[in-house]
Amino acid sequence: MQDMNKQTKLIVFLLAGAFLLVLPLFAAQFGAGWVRIMAIALLYVLLALGLNIVVGYAGLLDLGYVAFYATGAYMFALLASPHLTDNFEWIKAAFPNGLHTPIWVVIPLAAAIAGLAGVILGAPTLKLRGDYLAIVTLGFGEIIRVFMNNLEYPINITNGPRGISQIDAMSIGPIDFGKPLEVLGMQLPGVTMYYWLFLALVVVAVVICSRLADSRIGRAWMAIREDEIAAKAMGLNTRNLKLLAFGMGATFGGVSGAMFAAFQGFVSPESFTLMESVMIVAMVVLGGLGHIPGVILGALLLAALPEVLRYVAGPLQQLTDGRLDAAILRQLLIALAMIIIMLLRPRGLWPSPEHGKAAATPVK
Repeated sequence: MQDMNKQTKLIVFLLAGAFLLVLPLFAAQFGAGWVRIMAIALLYVLLALGLNIVVGYAGLLDLGYVAFYATGAYMFALLASPHLTDNFEWIKAAFPNGLHTPIWVVIPLAAAIAGLAGVILGAPTLKLRGDYLAIVTLGFGEIIRVFMNNLEYPINITNGPRGISQIDAMSIGPIDFGKPLEVLGMQLPGVTMYYWLFLALVVVAVVICSRLADSRIGRAWMAIREDEIAAKAMGLNTRNLKLLAFGMGATFGGVSGAMFAAFQGFVSPESFTLMESVMIVAMVVLGGLGHIPGVILGALLLAALPEVLRYVAGPLQQLTDGRLDAAILRQLLIALAMIIIMLLRPRGLWPSPEHGKAAATPVK
């Protein structure tokens, strides 16, 4: 019976994988904008999976997660744009052709820098819980955004509120994502290749998260989430486990930020506001805390919902003769949709089946 279940799951995964691979080819028939929406949705899935480690597994409410997103984005922007060579003569002398960081350097470096930032954030918050932890992490996220906004004088590092532009597109060997790729007489636009790259990263993230959830570390995180005092009494090193949760979650944010910078070709502090952190937390809570399929579902819905509601807000604005602003109306519709969903499904759209259940009593 178990073998049949494994085979059924494998067939479902293979069919889902094949569907996701060909989906952008089908969506491209309706315009590149739809493929772009799907690519951005996958980036939010990657972010939500990282935050799920901190919030869903370890139970640490982090409202400053966007800081790691910004760290990865600015790291890639600085290493793959002419900004540093234009402002620092010694860098220009060392790299006369400019900094063009390859992907095999970008992803590990973004993960390492963001992971270090996560440990730095986690260290002073080890004794905080609940609302106090949320307020401190919120402040950390805002501090990073303010730093990015002001690190222009006396030394121009981030270019301030103007942001950094002319960022290189991602490239893998001879494949440049900034140019269409011709395969079997068919041209694949760069946005489709970005979609496949983000999909591959999401698959890797899902494998890592699922393995973590079933590991001793994952069980320890969940013990801390349920009762930290009891977990400490059982001999768990809660300090190191919390730092590990912050660091592991931050690595996903750093990689997502680097991909975002390459995808957009431009970064500025306006992309990393508090609202972004709130939206990512909402994705995790809306989908189902600690449950990977639920987190993915919540991220996809909340990432795609604002774009879909553009088509609803426009006609409603016309009905009111333009008295309602379409952007404000769209935010109102998103809030109403979230309230209705949480009233109907308070534990999330797809909650973990084990959440809230006691462990089975062994038979003697």
